[in-house]
Amino acid sequence: MEAREHHRRRSIINRLSRIGGHIEAVKRMLEENRSCTEVLIQLAAVRGAVEKTGKLVLEDHLESCVRAAVQEGNLETSWDELVEALDTFIS
Repeated sequence: MEAREHHRRRSIINRLSRIGGHIEAVKRMLEENRSCTEVLIQLAAVRGAVEKTGKLVLEDHLESCVRAAVQEGNLETSWDELVEALDTFIS
């Protein structure tokens, strides 16, 4: 599939950088022998951040790739790729 311009790319990259920093903080918590409860709370925050980032990627994909596919009359291929990506993301 051809790469498209994605308007949310910088925001997604920034979010992923923050998530990476958060993961490092959780790792330090484990190394410091912090309580399991604290670690689990932080991991839940990371999971939420990853899910929100995934939704942002999906919105960006719909606005760029799927819209372009519709305009080019190539909806079937785009639809199949979207369904496959959603199946992977959601499961």
